Amino acid sequence: MTSGAIRFPDRLALIADTAIDLLAERGLRGLTHRAVDEAARLPPGSTSNHARTRAALLEATVRRLAVRDVQTFRLEAVQVTSGGPDVMPEALALIIHRYLTDSRHLLIARYELALEATRRRELREIYDAAGQEFREILVALTARMGSREPERHALSLFAWAEGVMFSCAAGAHHARTPTREELRKSVGELLRGMLPAGGA
Repeated sequence: MTSGAIRFPDRLALIADTAIDLLAERGLRGLTHRAVDEAARLPPGSTSNHARTRAALLEATVRRLAVRDVQTFRLEAVQVTSGGPDVMPEALALIIHRYLTDSRHLLIARYELALEATRRRELREIYDAAGQEFREILVALTARMGSREPERHALSLFAWAEGVMFSCAAGAHHARTPTREELRKSVGELLRGMLPAGGA
């Protein structure tokens, strides 16, 4: 199931959004049913009613995070589709910059969940499936820009973006956020190296 097919009732969305915030603030050890109830100002037991086990809570959080990621990315993807290939460097730069500023907590929560997914097979499957729509969007965009190997080029772009975001959100370069212009130049350089002449 891709994230686009997921529908979150209001209460479950609140629970999952609160869980994302707690993961970013306290890490996995700080994510409990009681902590979600308290942070969301819900009656005791509310989180348990929607996610009976810790595994169920983690699964709901992964799915909700994927929804929020795809919503963020799709807004700029639409601009690329309507505006042409020359818009892609600016769009990707905007997405990365937005994550490193307004949405840094989403990145931290995702890193926590990604590591947990390496230890839980059931969570790994959900984590991978939830990100499928994001990968499909990126492959489609690179193909539209003229890539002869869109799967491989999409992976390279994704890996570069993930590396920059991790380094600047939680790694050695966390003290400084690249500007949108710096990111735009880097994306443009990557695309020029991947695509046929005139493709970026």
